Amino acid sequence: MHELAGRPALVGRRPLLRRIWAYVELTKPRVLELLLLTTAPVMVLAQRGVPDLWLIAATVTGGILSGGSAAAFNMYLDRDVDARMSRTANRPLVTGEVSPRAGLTFAWALAVASTAWFLITVNLLSAALSGFAIFFYVVVYTVLLKRRTEQNIVWGGIAGCFPVLIGWSAVTDALSWSAVVLFVLVFLWTPAHYWPLSVNYRDDYRAANIPMLGATRGARHVAARVAIYAFATVLCSMVLIPVAGMGLLYSMVIVASGSWFLYDASRFYWQTRISDAAGDVPMRVFRSSITYLALVFVAVAVDPLLHLTL
Repeated sequence: MHELAGRPALVGRRPLLRRIWAYVELTKPRVLELLLLTTAPVMVLAQRGVPDLWLIAATVTGGILSGGSAAAFNMYLDRDVDARMSRTANRPLVTGEVSPRAGLTFAWALAVASTAWFLITVNLLSAALSGFAIFFYVVVYTVLLKRRTEQNIVWGGIAGCFPVLIGWSAVTDALSWSAVVLFVLVFLWTPAHYWPLSVNYRDDYRAANIPMLGATRGARHVAARVAIYAFATVLCSMVLIPVAGMGLLYSMVIVASGSWFLYDASRFYWQTRISDAAGDVPMRVFRSSITYLALVFVAVAVDPLLHLTL
């Protein structure tokens, strides 16, 4: 009897849970993971220890709201091209699980909530940086660059660098050269991370008429530029050692992870010298770039706590 009585309630809950998850999908949770990966470690470095846990929670919460808002605006504006790409054809605004009006309202609500949250719980500088990051991703990248130039991800990727500045400003209510170096590191990393993915999904981008580099150029051209940006990223990570006074652990991690990242990037390049059909190598670079960034920022957090010096 209890089992039979419970079934209608369970069935009734499923559409609600699916609708909630559709709104979660609007925030691009996988992208949020990468953005937040760069926030908390920077706060530890800025503090040179563990910041107040409430401040970390408040900053991360604000980052989730801010990043989710930018992603929702992006899905609203790109719903026409998303429908033409197999990789994005199941997004909620394409399938109709969320209406365009509801998606736009949701995006604005998150933008207002994130700004207010940062103002109330963190500080004015973090709120301003968060608001500008949303503006940059939505207006500069999505509206102005994405459909017009193959350099879209280079300059549009600046929006993804702001969590570094937000994390630093949350602790210090200011910015420093250490924060700038980390900002540039993420800026240089972004093309090396995303361009291999664009090679893998080149047919999607061509179908949607989006000039991602992997769709407009051959794999050899892309691989050469991925190698250049990967090298510049690793070099930038070394600049943090004198600027922020990083110690032995950080130095060891960037050498090891950087060597791995550069190996995969160079392998991508040499593979395309043999054949423009790069096989699964681009996705290896894509995955290794994520691992590289994760290891670097874990080292950014742990190194100050261990107080190891060269």
